[in-house]
Amino acid sequence: MNATPLVPGAKTSRYAIRDRAGFRLRELMRRWETLLALLFVAVFVANSLLLPNFFDFYNLADSTFNFSEKALIALPMALLIICREIDISVSGILALSSVAMGLANHYGMPPQGLLFVALATGTACGLLNGFLVTRFALPSIVVTIGTVSLFRGLSSVILGDQAFTGYPQLLVDWGQGYFFDVIPREFVVLIVFVMLFAFLLHATSWGRRIYAIGNNPVAARFSGIPVDRYRLALFMLTGAMAGLAGYFLTGRIGSTRPNIALGWELEVITMVILGGVSIAGGAGSIGGVLLAVLTLGMVTYGLALANIPGIIMTIVVGVLLLVTIALPRLLRGTYATK
Repeated sequence: MNATPLVPGAKTSRYAIRDRAGFRLRELMRRWETLLALLFVAVFVANSLLLPNFFDFYNLADSTFNFSEKALIALPMALLIICREIDISVSGILALSSVAMGLANHYGMPPQGLLFVALATGTACGLLNGFLVTRFALPSIVVTIGTVSLFRGLSSVILGDQAFTGYPQLLVDWGQGYFFDVIPREFVVLIVFVMLFAFLLHATSWGRRIYAIGNNPVAARFSGIPVDRYRLALFMLTGAMAGLAGYFLTGRIGSTRPNIALGWELEVITMVILGGVSIAGGAGSIGGVLLAVLTLGMVTYGLALANIPGIIMTIVVGVLLLVTIALPRLLRGTYATK
């Protein structure tokens, strides 16, 4: 918006005052989401050139099965880490939710009720985590390291060396099924939740308060934000989404096993941190998390097509986690010395 004189005949200012900052390519290229988008394109192009069957629509659609359940947990985990908390127990919550579904199915619960069993179990586990963190002011990483052992232990005691099988077709349809015989149902559910979480975090006062808590919890509390209530709600939300992921995973593999989702917490946290969510809290976006999910998904899919052992993917995930934590600090140090 150009400045105009208030008095006729007066000289106009040679400066222009704009309502918004102009577009700057340099600033755009420095955004973490832009770098992730370029990395995703590079991985996609490289796999397309090196692997003959990579660029096949049906294969690409099926590859989403490998990351959809983890991504469902990564969405609330992003909010939790933005809020300066973390939940290491998500894989244990998923396992216990799957065991609860197996018990309910064994005792004759209708197929439609299994989803509510999974969600209720996950929410109860999240409530326990949140209560211990907010009521006793305990570090969330310590609490959830303890509860993951608790949840895994309960699952192992109930299952022993057995497995729950014989789940109803409705559950299998959601875990293995497609919309229009092309797009996996899990992936469509994931996209719906991505839009919901993006709206919650970036377009509501609830999301702005999460950022405020992550930047300065003390200042947020003095501003009238019920910090502990938000933290408790986020732990419960994370537990509920882990339960939902357990519902889909159980339907996809058709059974509940003692080692279900073992080690998933590392991959989920890697998705979130690679997506640009600051481990120190107060920064991050759902779009970045989605880009990280898709990038890791394409890397996993490419390694599978190349018949590379799964242990290599574990190494890749560990290296990516270290790099994404260290790189922002290194970049800040480089810019500070210039």
